Amino acid sequence: MTPAQMTPFQQQLLEQRAAILAQLAEQRGGAMGRVEAAAEHFHPGEDSRAQAATERVLEFAIEDREHEHLNAIAAALERMEAGTYGECIDCGEEIAEARLKATPEAARCVHCQQAAESHSSPHH
Repeated sequence: MTPAQMTPFQQQLLEQRAAILAQLAEQRGGAMGRVEAAAEHFHPGEDSRAQAATERVLEFAIEDREHEHLNAIAAALERMEAGTYGECIDCGEEIAEARLKATPEAARCVHCQQAAESHSSPHH
């Protein structure tokens, strides 16, 4: 893929990264860390301890998913720098442009992604 072909994908990745970072900052109330954000849920008498714990677990899961997405974006930007963006990291074939438009951080072609997901499934 040429640098000119990568430009729209790079822009999309940078915009996604900025949006995720802004969302994380908003969830944390600015520069607040995970522990401080979780502590905000313990307002005596307002919520049950179980409800507060459930909300904390959900927030951590969402934040973990967002961090995974940020890592995937960073890896895609690194592949752009290396000149390998758009190539499947498993088989080396070109990733379909439609897939990259939908998921610009994709590291695998659809076939290899499906295979990777089926191998990581707890049912296999």
